[in-house]
Amino acid sequence: MAACRLLGSFGAAPWTGSGRKLVACISVRLHSGRAEEKQTHFGFESVSESEKAEKVYRVFENVAKNYDIMNDAMSLGIHRLWKDALIRMMNPLPGTKLLDVAGGTGDIAFRFMDYLRLQHERQSRQAMKSFQSPSWQQINDFYEQQNKSDSGSKAVICDINKEMLKVGRQKAEQLNYTEGLAWVVGNAEELPFDDDKFDVYTIAFGIRNVTHIDHVLQEAYRVLKPGGRFLCLEFSKVQNPIISRLYDLYSFQVIPVLGEVIAADWKSYQYLVESIRRFPDQDEFKGMIEDAGFYKVEYNNWTSGIVAVHSGFKL
Repeated sequence: MAACRLLGSFGAAPWTGSGRKLVACISVRLHSGRAEEKQTHFGFESVSESEKAEKVYRVFENVAKNYDIMNDAMSLGIHRLWKDALIRMMNPLPGTKLLDVAGGTGDIAFRFMDYLRLQHERQSRQAMKSFQSPSWQQINDFYEQQNKSDSGSKAVICDINKEMLKVGRQKAEQLNYTEGLAWVVGNAEELPFDDDKFDVYTIAFGIRNVTHIDHVLQEAYRVLKPGGRFLCLEFSKVQNPIISRLYDLYSFQVIPVLGEVIAADWKSYQYLVESIRRFPDQDEFKGMIEDAGFYKVEYNNWTSGIVAVHSGFKL
């Protein structure tokens, strides 16, 4: 501000000695501002917070088209089992409103809709068994009532990256998911939704890529309804030391190579491996979730802690 006031006093003065001093003063202040910008990590690299946001965006823009193929290759398909288990743990009921953050390719949302459909079909079959000799009118009334009870279930997929959402929408069309889904461009640290809106909030393999984890958790708490549930599936700290050494070897020696061979992108997958090592361990992350206001926070380790699912409730 002092520089702006000084500039006003000079107006459009010619390049005098005083003018040169002013420009030097402004330059120093600007460079000082950049130097004072808070630092964070991008994998093992130290960068400014604004740089990290740009770099992460470019990573997922680059990997979007091959994201699902690489997930299968890197995890040997096990990521599908982890995501299936997450939905079973959620156990959503008809009418549930889900917000899936950083879910651009739709994996969690599709499983959510499938689970509700299968649950609905199972309940319908069980209810029909109670009829001994139903009339056609009874059958018609029964299915109308079932359809009404299933209405309202919705999954909102929110992702900051437009390319990831584009891939997700294309998958939805190919797999014939035509109803109950909404695709929203949004930042996990500043969600474009009202307070107390969703029954369940999920984020799978996305929270480690944000700049401010605490902001994400606060936003998750804000948009959940009272009684709503937070579920986070993320890579975590391996518990067994032998498995940990093998996992490190695989992560740093194999995954970047797969990224180069399949997606022609070594650097993006090198970052993704490094980002896992920079993420808080299970207990530290549990404490962060509690600090955001969630209750009954707990976690389960899967595959020896290669991933963990954290759960909490807004009461």
